[in-house]
Amino acid sequence: MKNFRVKAFSQIFKQVCLGVGALAIAQLSIFTNPSFAAPNNIKLSVYPRDSGGTFPLCPTEVSLTQTPRPYAEGGYTTDGSASLGWFAREFRIEKSDEFSVTWVANLQVKYRNCKGTAGIAKYNDEPFEGHSYLRMRFVNDKVYLILDMTGMRDANGLTPVILNKGVKNGNPVWTWGGTD
Repeated sequence: MKNFRVKAFSQIFKQVCLGVGALAIAQLSIFTNPSFAAPNNIKLSVYPRDSGGTFPLCPTEVSLTQTPRPYAEGGYTTDGSASLGWFAREFRIEKSDEFSVTWVANLQVKYRNCKGTAGIAKYNDEPFEGHSYLRMRFVNDKVYLILDMTGMRDANGLTPVILNKGVKNGNPVWTWGGTD
């Protein structure tokens, strides 16, 4: 009877340990799995142009999202997107190269007279003091979103590059990266 209890206890102990181990691995995978990477919220402040006494109706703030991919030896990659249908029609790529891409869309009727520019003001709700590599222009009933690596540098003094650019559901999407 004593051997039976020892064997039963041993089996229960093994099952508990396996369960706890599996739980620990599952919890660890939540923090390392790319689908769980926390997005970075970027707020661009819009600065209207003084248009001879009439102040054009412009958005005051535009939100964009960038999500870093998991670390890969030798470099880093960031995916970005912008849901801008609330003030613009469908975007298309106007021009691009490996360091810059410009998307353009017609403004919604409410904002069609907006003239101004926008730059990064907050990054994850913290004031942003760096180079505004994401910018906007509002002019001639259109809005331009610009992702521009000009003047940026990574840890090795190299310019980050745009790895992918496109439009998904009428909104700009992008991927850029650099070396570490």
